[in-house]
Amino acid sequence: MAFYSFGPVLGDHSTTFRLWAPKQGRIDILIEGRSPEPMRRDENGWHILDLADAGAGTRYCFVLEDETEVPDPASRYQPNDIHGPSVVIDAKAYQWKSPDWAGRPWAETVIYELHMGTFTEAGTFGAAIEKLDHLNELGITAIQIMPLADFRGSRNWGYDGVLPYAPDSSYGHPEDLRALIDEAHLRSMSVFLDVVYNHLGPDGNYLPLYAPIFTERHRSPWGAGINFDGDGSRAVRDFFIENALYWLHEFRFDGLRFDAVHAITDDSDEHIMHEISRRIREETNGRHIHLILENEENEASLLERAPQGKPKHFTAQWNDDMHHVLHVAATGEHIGYYADYAGDLKKLALALAEGFVYQGEVMPFRGTPRGAASAHLPPTAFIAFIQNHDQIGNRAYGDRLSASIDSIRLRALAAIYLLAPQIPMLFMGEEWGALEPFPFFCDFDDELNAAVREGRKSELARMPGFAGDADDAPDPTQLETFLSAKLRWEKRDTPAGTARLAFYKSLLELRCIHVQPLLDTLGTRPAAYEVGEGVVRVTWFAEGERRLTLMANFGDRDVQMDVPPKANVFYPRGDVSVSWMSPWTMIWFTEP
Repeated sequence: MAFYSFGPVLGDHSTTFRLWAPKQGRIDILIEGRSPEPMRRDENGWHILDLADAGAGTRYCFVLEDETEVPDPASRYQPNDIHGPSVVIDAKAYQWKSPDWAGRPWAETVIYELHMGTFTEAGTFGAAIEKLDHLNELGITAIQIMPLADFRGSRNWGYDGVLPYAPDSSYGHPEDLRALIDEAHLRSMSVFLDVVYNHLGPDGNYLPLYAPIFTERHRSPWGAGINFDGDGSRAVRDFFIENALYWLHEFRFDGLRFDAVHAITDDSDEHIMHEISRRIREETNGRHIHLILENEENEASLLERAPQGKPKHFTAQWNDDMHHVLHVAATGEHIGYYADYAGDLKKLALALAEGFVYQGEVMPFRGTPRGAASAHLPPTAFIAFIQNHDQIGNRAYGDRLSASIDSIRLRALAAIYLLAPQIPMLFMGEEWGALEPFPFFCDFDDELNAAVREGRKSELARMPGFAGDADDAPDPTQLETFLSAKLRWEKRDTPAGTARLAFYKSLLELRCIHVQPLLDTLGTRPAAYEVGEGVVRVTWFAEGERRLTLMANFGDRDVQMDVPPKANVFYPRGDVSVSWMSPWTMIWFTEP
């Protein structure tokens, strides 16, 4: 079992409680049912106390000099929400059914993103277990769970967490989360967790009262930046590094998705994200651990490979560029950032062939350069999708793609991204054409709710999919908004749902047979692409003479096609004859 500087440590006869609070001269610990007891302060600002009869299940909090009672910032469980007492958890109590699980290779990965609270009617870890067989039969090999760090209230997207070590109690007990991961592993599915190291939520963040967690030297969209490079930053860095290791070791997650790393500023000799990836690689040797980025800056350097093809730092990045070009091609939307991808099939071909569309050029929507050259990276350094929580939830009404385009175009998009050599990611319910929206939702106090409500209204005018009065958009603070996002699983079994599910399953079967075997060596040299009138052709090169090719017609007229006579055509979509392709049809083939 790994050692963590933060949080209680259970011994044979006592429990050691620790709090790093250099701003406080004195800290008391308050065990439920006992009187407060002073902790011992060392020269580095750590307050420590060993207590007997304080084992698993003990409820406690820390008392600051001004009598403010605060939870443990490394609390493992908060049954009464973020302002309540923390609970001592014995991580060794759970008996794993899959003790030998070591993960799956990245090339086998098909990701399914889900939000725990809306994935099922109950919205719990236990209820999610009941849906694992569905995902397994579909062809999913990895589940990616939106952030679980404890947040204020009963509902939240997860990006407002303030206690990074505590799975939110609205989803269940930590042992229920372990059981979910265990059951996924028994079905040969990996489990990834979305973590947020760029900010803490606006309610329940007590850390600034006693530790230098923030710095005014850096700013982020959420205010002062996290102190990764100033006075006291060593302990701050360890807090987040150990958090990443904690999820991987104690819960046996198979990887992490790091939220908005472009918003993390760090002037240290070793950037915090580099140190996190290095420590994880060093301390999880022998396991398939996959580290995923969200990075608006599209920094190819974070995705570089070692000579043997293994990632030096991070495994892959969410490829927003791929989403944008496919979305624009199918919907014709050109509001906001979509305008920078409209009417240019070369950008679509570039996203397929090289990952990033903007590779150092000025992106008009931003007004600044974006990205870096990426043709040298393998396709598996990118994660492709046509929907995710951001691209749905950042629309004014949270409407899904199924509500925007016809079935022909939606199926065409699915056949492109699920068979492309980038790693595919589905968003929950997409596989049966779910129409439930996924709007932003939260549950703060009245003052914060009012601020969120007004802030949301001010953003609507520039958001995709909005035309109308801001008062018509869903109120993110209302329970009804959250409930509207819950998947209606009964829709899966309708004729339309069954047909869409069979289609997605067939694509993932084709991927497993024809595409996956190529992925380990695909990208040995840059992909080639051609763009004609409405037509895109992309070829990826694997070891030897093997290659994978997509030909797709995104135009409004028939076009001539030219497939090599010895090609293995494994997917013709739509009205494809020997020499012609109708609009919104495509063909995938391999050679030799």
